[in-house]
Amino acid sequence: MMKNSDGSLRQSMPFQIGGWQILALPLVLFLAIPLIGLMFQVPYRNLMEILKSQQAAQAVNLSLFTSFLSVGIILFTGTPLAYWLAQRRTRLSRLIETLVELPTVLPPAVAGIALLMAFGRHGIVGSGLNALGITLPFTPAAVILAQVFIACPLFIKTAVIGFSGVNIELKQAAALDGANAWQIFQYVGFPLARLSLLNGSALAWARALGEFGATIIFAGNYPGRTQTMPLAIYLGFEIDLEVALALSFVMIGFSVVILLLIKRIFYTSEWHR
Repeated sequence: MMKNSDGSLRQSMPFQIGGWQILALPLVLFLAIPLIGLMFQVPYRNLMEILKSQQAAQAVNLSLFTSFLSVGIILFTGTPLAYWLAQRRTRLSRLIETLVELPTVLPPAVAGIALLMAFGRHGIVGSGLNALGITLPFTPAAVILAQVFIACPLFIKTAVIGFSGVNIELKQAAALDGANAWQIFQYVGFPLARLSLLNGSALAWARALGEFGATIIFAGNYPGRTQTMPLAIYLGFEIDLEVALALSFVMIGFSVVILLLIKRIFYTSEWHR
């Protein structure tokens, strides 16, 4: 038995192949066959040996460190912005929302050049930092900035949807009881939107982990310093295909885990409604 959207029970139907499934099959196969082909070519016999190599281990460690730190920055700075965007529907908020969404449609190479023009040695901000002896391009900090720039729209968009779904009457009732803006956020907005924030964080982390284009332009591809897993895969494709396949396998594993986690959270929350 399964639940309808109104909470009533309905009889689950046995699996049947119909017209829609047949029409959907070509795209499903197109998405599945490349992944299956990759999985068949992964060097499973010496997979651990490859992943323990200096180049692969450094890439994995750097990717995990920078992506988790990037998500922390996105959570800390993106949550207030998402909450404000969910409360205000003005020309300014729509303009800022468009600005936030822009990195999702920009070519990654353009994002990398934009970061370089802003934070490079002769950039708008970078020139001032350079005068203070602070250099960002081609450092681990550049990797983090690239990841934040590319991944933050996924978190903010998901968080805005979560905060927008909070019943306005609950916030009004809290205000009538004397709660200030921070208390309304802390005890009403945040708890009710926490699943959306968690989903957005997971999506942002997966996107940061897989960031390539902006990173290679702004941070470079220096092993042990700025070479993340996607960059190591790119280099491995030219030099050692087994390294590229092994790291691709790891990234697919991370991505599958994140997607399953998001679906688990979503379906669990839907079932308890």
